[in-house]
Amino acid sequence: YSTYFAGFLFPGHMTVVHDPLKMVSVLEPGGPGGCEMKRRVSVEDTAKAAGCLYAQNGGFFKTKSSECLGNVVSSGRLVQDSKGVQNAQFGIRRDGTLVFGYLSQKDVLDQSNPFVQLVSGVIWLLRDRKIYINESLQAECSETEETGSLKYFVDVVSARTAVGHDEEGRLILFQIDGQTDKRGMNLWQVAEFLKDNGVVNAINLDGGGSSTYVVNGSLASYPSDHCISDSRWRCSREVSTVLCVHQPLCHPANCSEHGECVDGRCRCEKGWRGAACDTLVCQPPACGPHGFCTASGCICDAGWRGTNCSEACPLGFFGASCAQECRCDDLCPCDPQTGSCNTTLPVDTNYTLHRDIQTNFPKDATVSAPEKAISIRRSWLVITLVLTCLLLASLIVSCHQVCCRSVTSRFPERKDYSYVPLRDINGAPSRTAENRNGSLGVEDSDSQEEIWSPSHSGRS
Repeated sequence: YSTYFAGFLFPGHMTVVHDPLKMVSVLEPGGPGGCEMKRRVSVEDTAKAAGCLYAQNGGFFKTKSSECLGNVVSSGRLVQDSKGVQNAQFGIRRDGTLVFGYLSQKDVLDQSNPFVQLVSGVIWLLRDRKIYINESLQAECSETEETGSLKYFVDVVSARTAVGHDEEGRLILFQIDGQTDKRGMNLWQVAEFLKDNGVVNAINLDGGGSSTYVVNGSLASYPSDHCISDSRWRCSREVSTVLCVHQPLCHPANCSEHGECVDGRCRCEKGWRGAACDTLVCQPPACGPHGFCTASGCICDAGWRGTNCSEACPLGFFGASCAQECRCDDLCPCDPQTGSCNTTLPVDTNYTLHRDIQTNFPKDATVSAPEKAISIRRSWLVITLVLTCLLLASLIVSCHQVCCRSVTSRFPERKDYSYVPLRDINGAPSRTAENRNGSLGVEDSDSQEEIWSPSHSGRS
């Protein structure tokens, strides 16, 4: 666009970015590693390789050695720090905070809310809507720029590049065409223009022949440098860092390896949450003293189960999440942690196990919990019935023996002998006949009788 300021027409560009955290990046010349290799690359080439929608030059550099100057943080990676050299800074912190002004080395290296983008300029133009140039002339290092004295650098008209923000937190990229000491704006004019357009804080970036603006990889500004191949034409200068406006990106771009970046937002995997997918859904003390949090929920210690690891293993199971079955003889309980059959469980654990065996079994056991409970109950029922039957039978036999002894005690004469008349043994018919006719009684035959018993007969 072209704008009138103080009665003069100035061609240039102003770009408003609504979500700078996701849409603005500081690029090294030619891509990652450019500053370390002391490269200088045109804004067009750097922007095209990175897929920038809009781009303009950024920080200063040494024209002889091509060394990047000042602080540089690119997409969360600290490229270099200035060791505390005092110049105006622009940065974006991880939480989206926009930072303009002076920073100590401690501020640059702070990791509590680290910078994800950072670049150095020269001269703090606006501070809280007020022009801050005079204060900057007193505070800033003059060796970063190579135009001349710091005051001359401020006062001379030239092509200019700046960055600032408005009261709504939108980032403002500003670029004006010109040629040093011939056309363009001085920094007083730049600061006044930005203030009139609602900018709250702003710093000056590298200008002059470095001032370049690119749209979709194509040069959109009018450079001040003549082309080396043909001086009739103007060519953009190879520069250092670049401010790039791109499609929304996630921070970090890989969503902390726990999600996928979709339209500038991290779509987190199951078990993770947060803008960067860097926070577990399960957070201590959700799993209590017997487990720990993972992406899939609570992982319980051996001998414990449940969504929050608060339930002891039921009788017959042990191990992590109570997934293993005890192998003890006679249905003896095993140690819920190790599975050892040679164990004595605490009273409260025994109570918990006894209660749980009647109600719940692990869902992931090999045999279904209801079937196992029914099987155990049937076994005990059968054993109880058999023992009851044996007890009743034993009781009946004992009662019978007691009754028999009671009867025999009333007739002791019949206990160990038999009565047989001697005549019958010897075969005497007359006596037999008499007996049959009832002529003789038993009491009349005492002299003819003999008591017989196995002990006297000699027979066995």
